[in-house]
Formats: sequence, structure tokens, C-alpha cells
Amino acid sequence: MLKKQYFCSVKAQIMAIGNVTPDSFYAGSRLMSTDKNVDTNRIVAWARKAIEDGADILDIGACSTRPNSTPVDSETEWARLAPALGAIREALPQAQLSLDTFRPEIARRALEDFGEIIINDISGGNEAMYSLVRDYQAPYVWTLRGNLNIADTLPHLADIRLILDPGFGFIGSPERDYACMRSMEDLKQYNLPILVGVSRKSMVYKPLGLTPETCLEATQALQLYALFHGATILRTHDVAPTARTRYIYTLLTE
Repeated sequence: MLKKQYFCSVKAQIMAIGNVTPDSFYAGSRLMSTDKNVDTNRIVAWARKAIEDGADILDIGACSTRPNSTPVDSETEWARLAPALGAIREALPQAQLSLDTFRPEIARRALEDFGEIIINDISGGNEAMYSLVRDYQAPYVWTLRGNLNIADTLPHLADIRLILDPGFGFIGSPERDYACMRSMEDLKQYNLPILVGVSRKSMVYKPLGLTPETCLEATQALQLYALFHGATILRTHDVAPTARTRYIYTLLTE
């Protein structure tokens, strides 16, 4: 059950990224076996380690949304998700789960089968998704894709348990991502949780001539900046380093 203080806690939350995919852009996040089957033992081990390292939320995805990828069909997505979510629920029943999906039918099946889950929708949503999260009162990550001017749209979604995500990586270019990050503090006026996901993304590694595998330090620099400018949830591939970054932030702000 999502605790009420989750929405008003001073301490930032850490959302760990786990992908039940063979093709997500960062290989370190992939939780399928080498023969591309769902490996529930590996998934549970990842979940336990993420929580041990400081994760508050476990974000599970089964359909890669990396640039230029072709999404798998919904049945394939569910065939990967169902055993993954079921294994974590059985092993760690108190864990706060998040589901990375843009499909309302997948979100509905997960909510019906596994109880309260955050729906993390990178698409920006549609009426079917909005209706679903209203019906289930499920926390919903609304991905803004760089459009931070939401004052006119927000009343339409006022009865949804919103978490705002500026949408880094889905805005169009690293330059546009950084312009958005310089403005993200504008979202604080809405008094809603703000999720920032910059972990190992192109906005981090491309300007430095690096790769997703070699940009951990730069990711942490951006995450620290995000905390100072309103982030309340950090979505990350690397829980332990992010927990250390969060701790440094608390030392600077206490």
C-alpha cells in the first residue's frame, strides 16, 4: 500500500529500474536469461538487492521504449510481466511496485492481479489510461515530454494521483533535455511529486562522448542537480550510488 507520506516526504524516493527485456538500451538493467526467457530467480535477486541498496520503489518494464525500437505486442509484454510481478509480490509482499507501460490493458491486468501499483506511462497518457488510473486510484506518472506548461491541462486530471515526470530522453535532443532541466523547478508550484529519470540516458553520455555503460558519475551529477531543483523521486539503474547522492543532498540541506 502506498503510504500517504510518500507524497509529502522531505526525503527523496529512489525508483530502481528493472527491465524484463532482451533489448533495453542499458544492458545492466536487463533481467531476462541469456536464452531470452523470464528468469524469476534473477528478478527476485535484483529486487532484494535494490531494496537492500536503498530503493523505495521497484519499476518493472517488459517493453523497451528506447529510441528507434519496435515495441513488442501486448501479449508478449504481459507474458514477461506476469511472472516477474508475481515473483516479486510473493518474495517481497511489502515492496512498492511500479509498472513501466504505456498500454492501458496491461496496466489494468497488473492492477487486477497484483494490487496497488504505480503506473509509469512514458507516452503522456490518453483518455483510456486516465480513466483506468481514476477507477483504481492508482498513482500515475504523467510524462510531460518537455512541456512543463500544464496549468490548463491539470484541472482535467485533478482527481488522479499524479506524479509529474518532465520526460528527459523523450524531448528530442540533449540540448532540449537540458533546457527542460533548467526549467523543471517550475513544476514545484503544483505541489506534486516530481520524478526525474536521467539515468545513463543520451543527455548524459552524448555530450561527453561516452556510452550508457561509462556515464555513471555524470548521471549522479545530474541527479544531484535535480534534487536541488525539485525532484522527489529519482529513477535509476544504479541504486547504491544514487542512495549515496541522496545522502549527500540531505547533508547539504538539513
